[in-house]
Amino acid sequence: MSFREAIEPIFAKLPSVASPEGHVHLKQKLTWTVGILVLYFALSNVPLFGMSPESRDMFEMYRAFFAGQGGTLMLLGIGPIVTGSIILQLLVGADVIHLDMSDPRDQALFQGAQKMLVLVMIVFEALPQVLGGYIMPSPEIAAALGTSLQTIKYLLLIQICIGGVLILFMDEIVSKWGIGSGVGMFIVAGVSQQIINGMINWMPLKGEVIPIGLIPRWVYMAGTGLLPSGFVNIIIDTGLLALITTVAIFLLVVFVESTRIEIPLAHSAVRGARGRFPVKLIYASVLPMILVRALQANVQMIGLLLSSKRITILGEFSGNTPVGGIMYYLAPIHSPSDWIPTLVEGHYASIGYAAPAVWQIMLHVFCDAVMLILGGIVFALFWIETTGMGAKNVAQNIHKSGMQIPGFRRNIQSIERVMERYIPKVTIIGGAFIGALTLVASMLGTIGGAGGTGLLLTVSIVYRLYEDLASEQMMEMHPMMRSLFGER
Repeated sequence: MSFREAIEPIFAKLPSVASPEGHVHLKQKLTWTVGILVLYFALSNVPLFGMSPESRDMFEMYRAFFAGQGGTLMLLGIGPIVTGSIILQLLVGADVIHLDMSDPRDQALFQGAQKMLVLVMIVFEALPQVLGGYIMPSPEIAAALGTSLQTIKYLLLIQICIGGVLILFMDEIVSKWGIGSGVGMFIVAGVSQQIINGMINWMPLKGEVIPIGLIPRWVYMAGTGLLPSGFVNIIIDTGLLALITTVAIFLLVVFVESTRIEIPLAHSAVRGARGRFPVKLIYASVLPMILVRALQANVQMIGLLLSSKRITILGEFSGNTPVGGIMYYLAPIHSPSDWIPTLVEGHYASIGYAAPAVWQIMLHVFCDAVMLILGGIVFALFWIETTGMGAKNVAQNIHKSGMQIPGFRRNIQSIERVMERYIPKVTIIGGAFIGALTLVASMLGTIGGAGGTGLLLTVSIVYRLYEDLASEQMMEMHPMMRSLFGER
């Protein structure tokens, strides 16, 4: 018995959400999507029982694209799903694991392996939170229950793992019964909440008097006449730069999403029936950026755990912020305070550390740029191959739908050769472009501290969701079009 034959029954027994037997109507899809979103918000407000108020959120700086909420059942967010996807895509993309994603049997094996990896990563990411001292047990609750702190620790670990499993199945429900993906919906929900909070929150930060929200801040400054000194401080402290960046990124992503190459198609049997296959500039979408940032977050988590054990070989941390060593250069840029020298000096002075030299700051920016652009290209290429968006899969789908490219022979090989001219090249250009755009957005900052990556993901996901809704409406009106999308 081969290894594949041995593991296939194991993957088949993993719990999963049943796939719909036929076409799911748009209203039903909307119901499932909204229902899961409401459940997600509800679980994001359920605190972990037995947690001490002194606990910290290890992924606080990455909430924009990890989703979830610190200190609640949704603590892990989509982290385990994304990390499991990274590992499997690297293994399949590097041909360490040989899978043909056009083969239904290999597709099922890939999905089973991904689910198994996600379950493993749930435990792997939950353990450091509890054992590393970030999620701490409450002595008061332990005393009230008459049990030890170690028992409360185990209880916290179980709750975190349950939350991770719930997110996994909620994502699966949206993917099979709803619109889009659960991962995308959770990111949109979290970032939207941050942006709204950044616009209207009238509460100040601890130890300050100026409100957090952009509108209340302007009202406060207009009423008191207090304005920062210096042009840089004015545009940053008033939130003007964040507002401009947010609007500019929104408009730019909408424009780029509509930029595409359209390959003409004609039906081989129905004369006059024509169509077009669009190859968008951001063909792999911006979801590979989640994989890049998640990879950085996991590297930072390793450094953070070593630093908490007083092992500073990879770098030293102040809270969740790297302040030296290789971890400083591998840390993502989040805002202007990470690369403008005067702001970096002020930030480091507030935490009691000497600020890095200008050349070190520039090297930090360069390293983040390389990670985003090169990582965007690599993960975009892996993404299209593992999600059935590659030239071979697209050619098979077009051929099955009865369409062909005018002027070429009606066979899969001819269609695939045409697709090979466009899809890989556009994927590389789009991956590099979205990486560079993410870097610029992260450097300039956004409203509510959502981060360039989070904002970019949100705008793109919402735009794709709009397109999915339009497509669903079209298929409801014209059922024969479902065959083109591989549905029955």
